[in-house]
Amino acid sequence: MRTEAEMLDVILKISETLQVEAVAMSGSRTNQKASKDEFQDYDVVYVVENLDELIIDLSWLDQFGKRIIEQHVLLDHRRLYLMLFEDGNRIDLTLCPKDHIQEWVDSEANYTVLEDKMGLFMPHSPSPQRYWADPASQIDFEKVCNEFWWVSAYVVKGIHRKQLIYATDHLYGNCQQELLKVLAWQVTADKGTIDVGKNYKYLFQYLPAEKEKEFSNLLDFSSLDKITQSLFATIQLFHQEAQSLAHKMGFDYKKDVAEKMIQYAKERLLNR
Repeated sequence: MRTEAEMLDVILKISETLQVEAVAMSGSRTNQKASKDEFQDYDVVYVVENLDELIIDLSWLDQFGKRIIEQHVLLDHRRLYLMLFEDGNRIDLTLCPKDHIQEWVDSEANYTVLEDKMGLFMPHSPSPQRYWADPASQIDFEKVCNEFWWVSAYVVKGIHRKQLIYATDHLYGNCQQELLKVLAWQVTADKGTIDVGKNYKYLFQYLPAEKEKEFSNLLDFSSLDKITQSLFATIQLFHQEAQSLAHKMGFDYKKDVAEKMIQYAKERLLNR
C-alpha cells in the first residue's frame, strides 16, 4: 500500500501534468481529531481552467494507479471521481472550475491547500462549523420530539406488516437520528456549541462510555424481533433523554403525547 507521502507526491505530480491551477485536500486527513488508519480517503480537489477538455478523455486517471472500482458523479459545476485502487488506497477527486471554488469550499468543513501559485484560495475559507451542534431552542426541541413520535408510528406499521427494510429505514434514518440530536443537545446544554462531526462521529467523545454502548445496542436490525426490541429501547431512551433535557433547559415536553405513542406501539406490537 502506498504511503501518504507517496500518494501526495502522485497527486501533485499529476496536477502538474494536467496544468491544474490549484490543489487542496479536505476530509479526515486534514482533521487532527480524526484517527489515522488505512481506510482514510484522499479527498482532493483540482481547481482547473479547462474542465471540458479534461472530461472528454479520462485516460489520465490511469496515472493514479490500477483501480478496482470507481464512480463518476456530477455535482453542480463540478465532477467527482471516486477511485478505489488495487493497493487499498482511495482517492475522491473533484475537478472544480476556478470560477466555482466557493461552491467546493461551501461543501467542506475543513481543507488544506497543497498547491496554489495564483492564490486562488486566498479569498476563501473553510466552514468548520458545518458539523457543529448548537444549544437547542424550545422550537428546535418541539420539532425533534414531534418528528420522533410521529415517525415511530411508521416503524410500528412496518413491523406489524413484517416489512423489515421499511421499518429499519424509519427507525434508524429518522427516529434514531432525532435521538442523536437530543444526545448532542444534552452536551451543548453544558458545554455550548460543539463539533459532533459528520454523522455524529465525535458525539460520544463528549458523553460517558456507557452512553455509546447504550446507543450501539439499539443497532441490531437483523430480524423483526430485533427491530421491535430496538424500537422499544429507542423509545425508552428518547423519552428519558428528552425529559432530562427539558428539565435542564426549562423546555415544555409533551409527556402525555409521548406516553400515548408508547401505548400505541405496545398495543400493536406487544399485545397481539
